Amino acid sequence: MDDEKKPHRPSGPLRVTAGALAGAVAGFASLALAELVSAAVRPQAGPVVAVGGAAIDRTPATVKDWAVRNFGTDDKLVLQLGILAVLALFAFALGVAALRFRKAGAAGVLLFGVVGALAATGRPDSRGLSDALPSLVGAGAGAAVLLVLAGRLARREPGSAEDPADDGGFAPCSAEDLADGEGAGPGSGGDWDRRGFVIAATAAAVASAGAGALGRSLNGASGRDAVASRDRLVLPAPGSPADAVPRGAGLRIPGVSPFITPSGAFYRVDTALVVPKVDATIWRLRVHGKGVSRPVVLSFGDLLRRDLVERDITLTCVSNEVGGPYVGTARWTGARLADLLAECGVRPPSHGGPADQLVARSVDGMTIGSPVEDVMDGRDALLAVGMNGEPLPFDHGFPVRMVVPGLYGFVSACKWITDIELTTFDAYDPYWVRRGWARRAPVSTQSRIDTPKPFARPAAGPVMVAGVAWAQHRGIDKVEVRVDDGPWQEARLAAEDSRDTWRQWSFPWRATKGGHTLTVRATDRSGRVQTERRTRTVPDGASGWHSVVVTVE
Repeated sequence: MDDEKKPHRPSGPLRVTAGALAGAVAGFASLALAELVSAAVRPQAGPVVAVGGAAIDRTPATVKDWAVRNFGTDDKLVLQLGILAVLALFAFALGVAALRFRKAGAAGVLLFGVVGALAATGRPDSRGLSDALPSLVGAGAGAAVLLVLAGRLARREPGSAEDPADDGGFAPCSAEDLADGEGAGPGSGGDWDRRGFVIAATAAAVASAGAGALGRSLNGASGRDAVASRDRLVLPAPGSPADAVPRGAGLRIPGVSPFITPSGAFYRVDTALVVPKVDATIWRLRVHGKGVSRPVVLSFGDLLRRDLVERDITLTCVSNEVGGPYVGTARWTGARLADLLAECGVRPPSHGGPADQLVARSVDGMTIGSPVEDVMDGRDALLAVGMNGEPLPFDHGFPVRMVVPGLYGFVSACKWITDIELTTFDAYDPYWVRRGWARRAPVSTQSRIDTPKPFARPAAGPVMVAGVAWAQHRGIDKVEVRVDDGPWQEARLAAEDSRDTWRQWSFPWRATKGGHTLTVRATDRSGRVQTERRTRTVPDGASGWHSVVVTVE
């Protein structure tokens, strides 16, 4: 036979690459159709969200702490990108495997669907088998796509019209075939259907892109009623408005955090990969449990008709490292939680009540346990509906969340709250306690240097050192600064708003040339001095003095 008449024999690497591409297209089809089906179920049932949520649920406290420390509020994005990267690698591998074992490759896609289904049905907020549908339907579509594309890649005899799709799952491709493009056995010397593969892969990719885009659009529209309910909401004037922030509470020093943190800049640390969007018109809050003689179910309208209060309160995340950013102050509007509990017949343990723990449940299944004594001791523990004069943002718990001064968020700040159960610490461990965090977690006395920044290079002469200090519900009494190993020197405190807010401070330093270490410590109103002992955030918050190193030029 002339060289011109010999069939084209593609190289092995080209065919392997096509196999990997087939796996990628099949994976894309699977995720895209799952996205479309999740629009008919709920966004949280999508496989990436479900697997990501299951990963968060099973992440040890130290790993979670590492993720927040290194990725901050981008930790969820990093997790989802990591899941997609792993899925892509497995898709490539299954595509290559399907060159030899088509049915085994398709079965691998189905297996991933089962994993996604199990993750979705195993979440705390699972709605049962319906949550499994997106993963299972998507996996079925992906397996079918891989079977078709692998059929286009199977070798054919020259001049044969036969499609080796009916080979019982075995495409005639040997190890040598993968290595150098040579066939062995029945397909020896054959070619693969390049044109058919390109057409089929392109069609599958385009159809998948359309399904995915439609699913994404429908999922985005699923929260339209919630968005509308927030847009229509006009918060009632609080019966007890917050006092104006005192003059001098906010220092006009460049680099110092503003006294009131804008809502858009307020830290967000939670486990929700998809932010719940709850329609306020159908929202309900149930109060029940041990010692509740008059259980109640409240609507959002019922809550707004209560006597609302407005307070400036500083919140801190337990994941905040020494000197970290996860602390902020906002003006919160809401109903007093203690008043509602008292109306339901709840008494704190100090007054003979049988329940010492309040378990708040979110619409996404999160459980937060708070000491009943703390939320009923007279502090402004709120069922908050407003933040900085506006309805709560969805990221921060719209329509209703808890805010309790003096407690870390993981034992107080339940977002998207929908249920309050009175129980005991002995009877129930909430979400974070089951993962190694403390049951009770009052905020530690802390301080932070905001300016100068670490490794700054200020000029010699007057340098203003400034920052914030906090000890919510105790208040800050004193802040001291030390330069290198010198004596502690008292800083000037800004005016105090309340003992539930942070306090700014400043210290004029006459800087001399060379490297220096600046250290700060605070003393709270109870006389407790911020400890030097350095600890990590697990299990009940970080401790230690904050220092920055600068070079004066």
